[in-house]
Amino acid sequence: MAHPKRRHSTTRRDKRRTHYKAVAVTLSTDAATGEVHERHHAHVFEGNLYYKGKVVIEGYRPIA
Repeated sequence: MAHPKRRHSTTRRDKRRTHYKAVAVTLSTDAATGEVHERHHAHVFEGNLYYKGKVVIEGYRPIA
């Protein structure tokens, strides 16, 4: 394993970490159900699993 010979400064460390940030989840409204859900994810509404406004699985029950 490689080990640094000298210590990195806090400025150098912080410059590297500027891209590590939390991003808010993008929400979307389903055209068929009007349900607000996370984009590009299937969602359950009234016992059915929907994706892109279409029923994928009827009578869906999530595990656990």
